Amino acid sequence: MIIYILQILYKWIQVLLLTVISLFRIVPYQDLYMNFNSGNDLKDTTVVNDVTPYTTVIQYNSKLPNNLSKIITPGIVGLSYVTDDNLIKSVQEMEAEVIEKGTGAYGLFVGTLTGYGPDCVGCSTVGNVACKTQVGGKHSLITDGIYYTDEEYGSVRILSAATAFPCGTIVQVTKEGQIPFYAVVLDRGGSMNSAWAQGRVWMDLAYESNAMSGNDSLTGKNIEFSVQRWGW
Repeated sequence: MIIYILQILYKWIQVLLLTVISLFRIVPYQDLYMNFNSGNDLKDTTVVNDVTPYTTVIQYNSKLPNNLSKIITPGIVGLSYVTDDNLIKSVQEMEAEVIEKGTGAYGLFVGTLTGYGPDCVGCSTVGNVACKTQVGGKHSLITDGIYYTDEEYGSVRILSAATAFPCGTIVQVTKEGQIPFYAVVLDRGGSMNSAWAQGRVWMDLAYESNAMSGNDSLTGKNIEFSVQRWGW
């Protein structure tokens, strides 16, 4: 019984070792053969372990900027061993890694972020933004608030941007010294279109009122705008 337990321990130690090597890429993996005496002079037991590297599947997404790639499903190596009876036993099935690669327009910009409220000059008296929601509805900064619930990114701030940024575009906004946040383009501004035509990027972040614009220190210059999704 003790010999049998030791045989099982040897097998699992080998599986654990190969898993660590594969996951952390300590050294290139290879088939590992271990011979040990079973305690029976008439029989030797051989344990053969094998690691199957995972394959990579690439999916192309035109909504994703061409400067971004995302791992959708992490890959898992396959682990197996051969028993005394020459049967292949699987310890862990191989699972392919799925990577989403962007084919959309380049999406990294640096520019200016200002703030505005629904009471701004030229804004809708009922606070409606210029873009339709993902389901084709209206969104009011007054009654619905300055956040929008996106199906993919959850609760995000609302941005006004040039028409070069399609409605529904998700942007990660980063200012030095502040925590990056996600925002969705749901509004428009003529001044932003003029800035874009001159080679400048200018976006406007929605607030409850004009007086509250920038009170959270998120606005300013040299802001990084990283597009995560182009449009709906």
